[in-house]
Amino acid sequence: MQDFLWRNRSSVTEFVLLGFSSDTKINGILFGVFLLLYIITLLGNGLIITLIHMDSRLHTPMYFFLSVLSILDMGYVTTTVPQMLIHLVCEKKTISYIGCVTQMYIFLMLGITESWLFAIMAYDRYVAICHPLRYKVIMSPLLRGSLVAFCGFWGISCGLIYTVSAMILPYCGPNEINHFFCEVPAVLKLACADTSLNDQVDFILGFILLLVPLSLIIVVYINIFAAILRIRSTQGRIKAFSTCASHITVVTMFSIPCMVMYMRPGSESSPEEDKKLALFYNVISAFLNPIIYSLRNKDNNNKVTFDNSYHRAFL
Repeated sequence: MQDFLWRNRSSVTEFVLLGFSSDTKINGILFGVFLLLYIITLLGNGLIITLIHMDSRLHTPMYFFLSVLSILDMGYVTTTVPQMLIHLVCEKKTISYIGCVTQMYIFLMLGITESWLFAIMAYDRYVAICHPLRYKVIMSPLLRGSLVAFCGFWGISCGLIYTVSAMILPYCGPNEINHFFCEVPAVLKLACADTSLNDQVDFILGFILLLVPLSLIIVVYINIFAAILRIRSTQGRIKAFSTCASHITVVTMFSIPCMVMYMRPGSESSPEEDKKLALFYNVISAFLNPIIYSLRNKDNNNKVTFDNSYHRAFL
């Protein structure tokens, strides 16, 4: 693919990422804020993975998927944030053509995988609440691994389609991307060709990769809530709702901005609005995920909660 893109890239050999501002003082403040968010994101998600691995009480399907989500979030932010931090403090804000293609593909691959993983996590909650006695039998290690591989397949294949459809277009200048990383909608604005077909491809893929998983999540939660309402115990209802609330919050934070970004025509997009949306589903959601999930573990006799261990270690 690299040779193919190299032959079709026209005269552009590198891109300039304009980022957020040309004011050095503002960039200095942003550098401090984003560096802090990045470090906390890595530490938070890394701590989740470590605690799940070390505590045998957390070796359950739910925490397995949660550890996969943490790995994806760490990769997701690392694809974009380190380069953004460098560009905030350096005068040279360029990225090579191949570097732009690579960043675009990895970002899409991880994002699409995460989108489908949310649907799998909803199914996991459905089995846990509606079929609790058969939960560990149904969600066997083989099925869990197969479901994660399914998510990865969509990420690898559709990320490739997105990237090739964008970078196959000729780019003959200008080469300034009004964004902080190489995201498809921002790069397409520089193409020296009609991008209406790309808008259609983006909408179709967005439907498959965002609306389909979101629709599955909605259907699953309708069944979950119907089952919860049949629970006689008020405490049981509250506990069941609490296990779902964190997942619904995270899905909403990730899916809504992604749909706005990738399913609207390029002509209707605003560079400044696009940057804010990208920050939300790329940086902010990965930062908040460990906090929102809180990782309660009440399966042991002493009713020790995982979120207490998390906050003690993290704070």
